[in-house]
Amino acid sequence: MRFRISSLFLLCFSAMFSVWATAQAAPGQLQIYSIDVEGGQATLIVSPSGQSMLVDTGWPGFNGRDADRIVAAAKLAGVQQIDYLVITHYHQDHVGGAPQLVDRMKIANFVDHGPNLEDADQTRIGYANYEAALAKSGARHIVVKPGDRLPVSGLDVQVLTAAREHIRHPLQGATQPSPSCSSEPAPADDPTENSASVGVVVRYGKFRFLDLGDLTKKKELELVCPDNRVGKVDVFLVSHHGMNLSNSNALVRAVHPRVAIMNNGAHKGGSPEAWQTVHDSPGLEDLWQLHYAVDSDKAHNSRENLIANVNDAEGNYLKVVARPDGSFTVTNSRNHYQKIYAPLLRNPADVSRLPARDTNELHGSGAFLIMNEQFRNKNKKRRTAALGRGC
Repeated sequence: MRFRISSLFLLCFSAMFSVWATAQAAPGQLQIYSIDVEGGQATLIVSPSGQSMLVDTGWPGFNGRDADRIVAAAKLAGVQQIDYLVITHYHQDHVGGAPQLVDRMKIANFVDHGPNLEDADQTRIGYANYEAALAKSGARHIVVKPGDRLPVSGLDVQVLTAAREHIRHPLQGATQPSPSCSSEPAPADDPTENSASVGVVVRYGKFRFLDLGDLTKKKELELVCPDNRVGKVDVFLVSHHGMNLSNSNALVRAVHPRVAIMNNGAHKGGSPEAWQTVHDSPGLEDLWQLHYAVDSDKAHNSRENLIANVNDAEGNYLKVVARPDGSFTVTNSRNHYQKIYAPLLRNPADVSRLPARDTNELHGSGAFLIMNEQFRNKNKKRRTAALGRGC
């Protein structure tokens, strides 16, 4: 009897440990850090091969605050240099931190859409400072156009938009018409650098991550209407920090994310209209935020466990760890709240999805039932037997 109980305990412990282990970064897993740069963007993507891609650098000034946060995230991810720095566009909240980052880390390749396309003093300053940082770094300079791929080892990184152009042919699997195009109001032209944003999709096995920078509504509609050239994604980085100049209903419904991450600041982005559009997207399981949107209201903020910075906190990040089977985990660094999203199972008739599992609620025999579902392809017979013995 004692041997039987011990064996049963070890089996249950092994199953519990396997759930915890999937949430940690390990060989064979993709890491994505959404770094808090107070309403700007800095997204660090680390391939299972160890190569890195940073999308944008946050703001200038603040005694190098944003560059320091990027360096800290890189250290956590085990990254010694940035292999590809992608600058989506030349606004200060995206490109401003580049000169300070060059002083702190080696950057091997700078990637952008080419010359500044906006007639504004602040943008000209941002672009000039960026060019100086590029020259100082001695790095290779890559100008991309839609359809190009960045050779990040272990990942498929494809450029969807750049310099106000977009891909002309749909990505593999993106063959369905967009359902919401006909009801979308005609947006105004946008002469700013936002409309020139470099947008990318990152693919790792079955997992897909979409980042369109600050792409605004007219360019969004060109990308997904009348035909959806992007297809469905697992994680959508909410465009433009959650501003209502972006995040058209047609785009959000076309890409049909399971999870959205909004890189808003406490007083920037997170508009109620954009928040609601993303929140109401069919199939969305969770909307995570970098900050509580102070200028919005409680009804248009996610629950606190999904928000990295609340009550004047700052500097906390959100981390995605993805696996090639399409499963992934999101972790809030503030409170270590963590959620596992199982591999996507679709019903062809209704595109239904299995719900995500909240690791903070896993306990007792119910936990083992959940783990058995999520990892049913591993040791299925042994685990089924364990359930039958009351584990």
